[in-house]
Amino acid sequence: MIKPTKRLFSFQFKLDAVRRFQAGESKAALARELQLSSPELIEKWARQYRTEGEDGLRPKPKGRPRTNPEAPAQPESELQRLRRENERLRAEVAFLGKVQALRDEERR
Repeated sequence: MIKPTKRLFSFQFKLDAVRRFQAGESKAALARELQLSSPELIEKWARQYRTEGEDGLRPKPKGRPRTNPEAPAQPESELQRLRRENERLRAEVAFLGKVQALRDEERR
């Protein structure tokens, strides 16, 4: 059994389809003419075009953005470190308080 490959559409193809749709052509007729799997694709592209402009139709990079391993990590300031530790300790105290309240409730 051969698995159908996912069609990739160029930016210009999508832009032309959206402009024709906005000019008044029906999405069903456009989908048939352009041999799309669904008229909903044109509607989706039109929505992206309305919200993000032309950039919404451009291909997006796949996966996670790359990090630069050569960029030095900024050292955490003493104040930031203490604030983070303070927040962790507050969460720990709150957790232990809830555990104690549950134990007291069980004893009743």
